[in-house]
Amino acid sequence: MELQSSDSSREHRRAPRTITPLSSPAVNNVGSLRFPYSHDELGQLVKAALDEDDAFNDLTTIATVVSDRHARGRLVSRASGVLCGVPLAVEAFCQLDDKVTIRIDHEDGSVIEPGSSVLYLSGHARALLAAERVALNFMQRLSGIASLTARYVEAVSGTNAKILDTRKTTPGWRLLEKYAVRAGGGTNHRLNLSSAVLIKDNHLAAVDGDVEAAVRRARDLAPVGTKVEVECDRIEQVHAALDANADIIMLDNMTPAQMAECVKLVNGRAITEASGGVNLDKVRAIAETGVDWISVGAITHSAPSLDLGLDFE
Repeated sequence: MELQSSDSSREHRRAPRTITPLSSPAVNNVGSLRFPYSHDELGQLVKAALDEDDAFNDLTTIATVVSDRHARGRLVSRASGVLCGVPLAVEAFCQLDDKVTIRIDHEDGSVIEPGSSVLYLSGHARALLAAERVALNFMQRLSGIASLTARYVEAVSGTNAKILDTRKTTPGWRLLEKYAVRAGGGTNHRLNLSSAVLIKDNHLAAVDGDVEAAVRRARDLAPVGTKVEVECDRIEQVHAALDANADIIMLDNMTPAQMAECVKLVNGRAITEASGGVNLDKVRAIAETGVDWISVGAITHSAPSLDLGLDFE
């Protein structure tokens, strides 16, 4: 099996190994998903996870599997969902066996069914066993986020609403979890506190509820072009945010009827975002109010892991 990849991806490979790569290698930032790490950063992240598991000193495997034993296996899905985390799994197996042969059967963003083969692996049995849990931990968590995101995206299909994530992410995993949201068809909200202004109720309390003053101060401080968003929980605040020329107006914990009234009031003068208490039962009704964005904290903080497993032949 010959390696089929670009010259740039050849430069990034650190050891001779045979891999059938993704059609759009996410690890090299090619394609719409934009994997968030360089190859070196990916390697460091995976190495830290392997070290945490002490995968280079797997006592059980060392005791039970002879050192020259070769094995073949498949990483398979045991449930339906959307796949995410292939580059991380590949890196985990490669760090334990730099001559492992890997065939990638499904890439990030693929819809998979029970029994779908994700990776076909051939290499040292000890390495495959020692890397298994780290590879699965990355992929199950990220695939769970991608899968839940896809359910929300499907629920609002046919409307103009986009499903957005929030900053309710696992510390240290934000780039990966927002990448998983993209794999599921969602859209990323601001990455961090410096990438956009979001004036919430506690910020307004610091200026005695004066929306105009809060927006003015934000524009004076933030770099030119920074989007300014104001959280509103009643229509009076929406009026104030419009008068202050806010770019985005968050409709927080409003009923669909209240949202529809606010969308009509805004009339395209700002982006409208629904937030607070959004779930799969409610999201369609929210989308039908005409809001532009629906932010859903649950897609990152409450996504169940997708059931994946490694089966040896």
